[in-house]
Parts: sequence; structure tokens; C-alpha cells
Amino acid sequence: MTQRRAFNRWNLTTGGLWLLALVLAGWTLRQLPLNSITHQLEQLSWHNWLLWTLVNGGILYMAVKRWQLLGQALQAPLSLIRLFRMRQAGSAVSFLTPGPHFGGEPLQLLWLTRVFAQPLHRAVAMLGLDRFVETATNIAVLLAGVLLLLGTSMVPLDDGLQVAAILGGVLVALFVAAALVVYHPLWLANRLRPLVQRWRSDSAEADANQESGWQALVRLMQGALAMHRGRLAAALLLSLLGWVALVAELWLLLHFLGLSPSLTDLLTIMVGMRLAMLLPVPGGIGTIEASLLWSFQLLGLPVSAALGLIALTRLRDALVLLVGLGCLYSFHRPRLAGKTASAE
Repeated sequence: MTQRRAFNRWNLTTGGLWLLALVLAGWTLRQLPLNSITHQLEQLSWHNWLLWTLVNGGILYMAVKRWQLLGQALQAPLSLIRLFRMRQAGSAVSFLTPGPHFGGEPLQLLWLTRVFAQPLHRAVAMLGLDRFVETATNIAVLLAGVLLLLGTSMVPLDDGLQVAAILGGVLVALFVAAALVVYHPLWLANRLRPLVQRWRSDSAEADANQESGWQALVRLMQGALAMHRGRLAAALLLSLLGWVALVAELWLLLHFLGLSPSLTDLLTIMVGMRLAMLLPVPGGIGTIEASLLWSFQLLGLPVSAALGLIALTRLRDALVLLVGLGCLYSFHRPRLAGKTASAE
């Protein structure tokens, strides 16, 4: 009963956030000239669509390749296709839950252990390291963007310093947590004793060494840092290149819409969008639209171009979501087939 109540409460919270997101998106769209959306999209040729598709394909590839490199460093050499399925399926769940960055990790952990037969400690390390690299890179790049904008007159000094302080605090907390796991595991285990005691050995190798799941995870992480620094550095480089590709995609879309943005314009729009995505709203619906409207008005850019950018961005999100839902179904389909066979 307790779990059911918690689940119902989570559903109500998620539903309320979705309703808030849709109301905010509707209010934002009402401020824009909707009749210009068809004209904006008609300006794109098939060359534009093809180039945009290739850029987004490159972004997805770099994210999956980063995860593969981290998995290889942690002795989990999974193929790109398997990792792509897991990543996009988890991303689809994350998009539909509060906050578009997290939410699908429990399912990804389940698939790693049950579908791909990875020990629990390795699955946790593989998933946790990938999320750490991605989150730390995102926060670091956003912090750099805010600091660069503070040198201009685009961002008020007080607001910019507050945002920079928050981002800097989160980044420091991430690295402190990582350092505790790798370099001071016993101290951290003593502070988390009830959780560590419940985490029992999850592999035959760990059983033979009388090693707990926590100890196995720490040894695995320490081994990766000692023996596979090249792969870890390559994964970090891919994460940074992913951001370069995101900025290039934004420049490309603005160019498609007839704009020639400066570097400051790109930074302002990108930082505004990414900060909006950190808010606990499913898919950033409403918050991204509001941030684009604010950025374009601040920069003196045509509001009609903001509408075109919103339309193109949400079109991309919808297509990626459909791919993710297809990947999610591919994991769920064997269970459905098994239930049907048992019923027959």
C-alpha cells in the first residue's frame, strides 16, 4: 500500500507538472505570430533538411560512442547498437518525466543487468560514470558561457553572478562526490553504512573474493582510472565535441531562418535554452519556448524567427522521442511475447 500511494503521488506530481508545462507553452505560443510558421518552414530546402539530419545524427553518435568508451574502460564492451537502444529508450522516459535530463536511469540499470547480463556493480559504474561525465561537462560549459556573457551587457551582473555561483557549486559538489567514491570509499561507506550493507555481492567473482558490491564498484572505478585514462580522456573529448555540435546546430538553424548571429547572440540563446532545460518541467515544454522568446527580444531579433526556431526544435524533439519510444518498445516486446506464449 505504501508503494502504491507513493506511485500515485508521483503520478499526480508528474501530471501536474505536465499541465503546468502545457499551460506555459500555450501562453508563450499565444504571444507569437503563429501564421508565419508555414512561411518559415517553406524556406528550408531538402539540402537544409539533410544537413540538419546529419548534424543531429553526429550528436547522437558522439553521445553513444562516449558511453561505449566508458563501458570498455569498465570491462563492459557493449556494441553501439545496444547502447543506442538503451540510451534512446532511457532518454524517452526522461523526456516524459519531470526534468528532461534524468528519469530513465532505473530502466537502463535494469536492462544492463537483466538483458545484457552485466553485474550490478559494473552496471552502476557504467551508468554512473556516463551520467557524471555528461552532467559535469554540461554544468562546466554552461558556467563558462555565463561567465563569458558577464563580460557583456547582455546579462545583469547580479543575476549572472547568482547563476554562476549555483552552477559552480553544483560542479564542485559533483567532483567532491566523485573523489569520495574513488579515493575515500571507506569513509563514504561508513557514512552510508545501511545502504552499503544492503548491497551484497552481485557476481561470482565478487563472491570468490568475499567482496561486497560496493568494494567491487570502487575497485572497478579505480582500475579504470589507472589503466584506461586514454579512453576516459577520449570520452571527455567526445562530450565537449557534442557541445560544439549543439552550438553548430543552433547556428545552422538560425542561418536557415535568415539570421546571421554573432557569437554573443549564440551564447545568449544557447545558455538561455540550456538553463531552461534544468528546470523540473517535462521536456522543458514551456520553459524553452519562454527562454527563446526572452532571448530574441533581448537581442532585438525578429520574433517570427523565434517561432521558426521553436517549431524546428520541437520537431526534432518529437522525432527523437519517437525513435526513443521505438527503442523502449523493443525492450518491452520480449516480455509481451513471453506472456503471450505462456497464456497459450
